[in-house]
Amino acid sequence: MSAGVLPWLASALLLAGALIGLVGAIGVLRLPDSYTRMHAASKAGALGAVLVLAGVAAASEGAVSLEALFAIAVLLATTPLAAHAVSRAAYRAGILPRTGPLGDAMAQDSDQKDSSSRR
Repeated sequence: MSAGVLPWLASALLLAGALIGLVGAIGVLRLPDSYTRMHAASKAGALGAVLVLAGVAAASEGAVSLEALFAIAVLLATTPLAAHAVSRAAYRAGILPRTGPLGDAMAQDSDQKDSSSRR
């Protein structure tokens, strides 16, 4: 890329990442229960961090680009797994989500497992 475009791209990526991180932080404050808060934190936080790291990779012009790309890969691999593990542990600890018209699928699954194990 030309030398004039790369700083603009890096700045745009950093700004977009910061804004998405801000939206995720607002979601953590405003959403009603722990599951939706965790969803906002994990999804928006991961996307914001990926954009910031991509901006760092673009701004460094090769100096730390490989490290930033590796950090992006690790972040994208671990964030959904960690959010799932924490939410499952919260559910098993008895913290129930607010349910809408579709109900609670995990409760239905655990009820079916309990009834099949009693037979």
